[in-house]
Amino acid sequence: GVDAVGAWSKYGPGGHDANGNEIVVAVVDGGVDITHPDLEANIWVNHGEIPNNGKDDDNNGFIDDINGWNAYNNTGAVESDYHGTHVAGTVGAVGNNGINGTGINWDVKIMAVNGSSGSTSTVLKAYGYVLKQKQLWLSSHGKQGANVVSTNSSFGVDYGDCTSNDFPAWNDMYNE
Repeated sequence: GVDAVGAWSKYGPGGHDANGNEIVVAVVDGGVDITHPDLEANIWVNHGEIPNNGKDDDNNGFIDDINGWNAYNNTGAVESDYHGTHVAGTVGAVGNNGINGTGINWDVKIMAVNGSSGSTSTVLKAYGYVLKQKQLWLSSHGKQGANVVSTNSSFGVDYGDCTSNDFPAWNDMYNE
């Protein structure tokens, strides 16, 4: 189990690291309902993008990636999915607001990435997006990208052997 109350007592339910930087968790799944009332305030926003103008305003290589990326169709149009929304809620539903439930972290920012797949190319695109955002954050000293500190992928491949087929590429991306 998770001792969330113990962690909240010691560290608080906030979404910032020791230096005050916003913490981002990338939820790589079938999608996330970014308008869900318990999630909306905690959805990550790429402030360098202008919504729906068809341009890569922040020059990060992704067009209109306001709240994340859709690796299925290579757009910033993040789609909703029941499972991914449930996972995002477990990670970071707003706490103590009288609506539905509470996430492990009440104020964490959730980066929505459509990428749950058995296809290596889709998974690598999804994780490539997340990695690029972290690299941009590091190289720009927090002015671009996102301070991604964790990812969640609760999709799987039955009987996947990490040493066979394309799975070593998955491992390399996860490790990076």
